[in-house]
Amino acid sequence: MRPAHLALAVLVAAVWGVNFTVIEIGLDHFPPLLFSALRFLVAALPAVFLVGRPKVAWKWIVGVGLALGVAKFGLLFVGMDAGMPAGLSSLVLQIQAVFTAVIAFAVLGERPTRIRALGMLVALAGIGVAAVDEGASGPLGAFALVIAAAACWGVSNVLTRRASPPDALNFMVWVSTVPVLPLLALSLLTEGASRDLDALRALDWQGACTVLYVAWITTVGGFGAWGWLLRRHPASTVAPFSLLVPVFGMSSAALFLGESVSPLRWCAAALLVGGVTLTSMPGGRRAAVRPVDAPAPEAAAVRSST
Repeated sequence: MRPAHLALAVLVAAVWGVNFTVIEIGLDHFPPLLFSALRFLVAALPAVFLVGRPKVAWKWIVGVGLALGVAKFGLLFVGMDAGMPAGLSSLVLQIQAVFTAVIAFAVLGERPTRIRALGMLVALAGIGVAAVDEGASGPLGAFALVIAAAACWGVSNVLTRRASPPDALNFMVWVSTVPVLPLLALSLLTEGASRDLDALRALDWQGACTVLYVAWITTVGGFGAWGWLLRRHPASTVAPFSLLVPVFGMSSAALFLGESVSPLRWCAAALLVGGVTLTSMPGGRRAAVRPVDAPAPEAAAVRSST
C-alpha cells in the first residue's frame, strides 16, 4: 500500500473513531432516536441523486436498513444517551465480529477455525472485563444496550454478505433511506413530539455540525474513501485498519470529553482488540468473518463505521 493510501486508511479510522465523541456531543442537542433519524436523512439526501440506482435487490436494502439503521444505531444512540461512555462504546461495538461469526455459522453454515474460536473467547473475556469496569462506574443497562447494538450489527453483516453489493457506497446510501421514517416514528412514540420540536427549534451551529459530521463525513465521506481503497487493495490489507477505530474513539473521548481510561478498561481493550484480530484472521474454506467488517472487497465498506 502506498504511503498516501496508508495515510487515507488511518484517516478514515480516525474519522470513524472520533465519530463516537461527536455522537456524544450531538446527544446534548437531540433525543437519541431523532438524532439517529437526522443522521440517515442528511446522509441519504441528496446523496441518492449522486450514486445512481440501487445495485442490489430491495429486500437486502430494507433488511440491512432495519437491522443496521434502526436496530443497531437506534440501540447505540439510546445506550450512549443512557450513560454509556463514547470511548467504551467504540470499543465494545467491536464484539460485533464475534456475533457475525456466530450468526454466519448458524445461518450460512460457515464453521469458524480453531484460531477464530479462540479469538471469540478472548474477545468475550474482554467484554467481561469491560462489564466489570462499567458496573463499577456506570449503568450496566446502557452497557447492555450497546452489546445488543453489536448483535444487531452482526445480523446486518450477514445480510450484507448475502447481498454482496458491487458498490459499497451506493449500497450504504440507499440503506440510509430505510431507517429515516421508522426512527422518526419511534422518536415520536417514545421521546415525544414536543421534545423533538424543542430540539429542532433550539438547533444551533454545534448541533448542526454534529449532524453533518455523522452524516456526510462519517457515512458518505468515510464509506467513499474506504470503498476507493478497497477497489485498489485486497480487503485483507485494508480492513484491519478498522481495528484502529476504538483507539481513536477512546483517545478522542479522553481528549475532548475528559473520559478517563481505567486499568481495567485498558485490559478490556487489549483483550477485545486481540480477540477480534484472531477472529478476523483468514482461514478455512470460506472466511466466516473477514477483518473487522469485511464481507467482500466492496461490501467491507458497509460494515466498518458508526
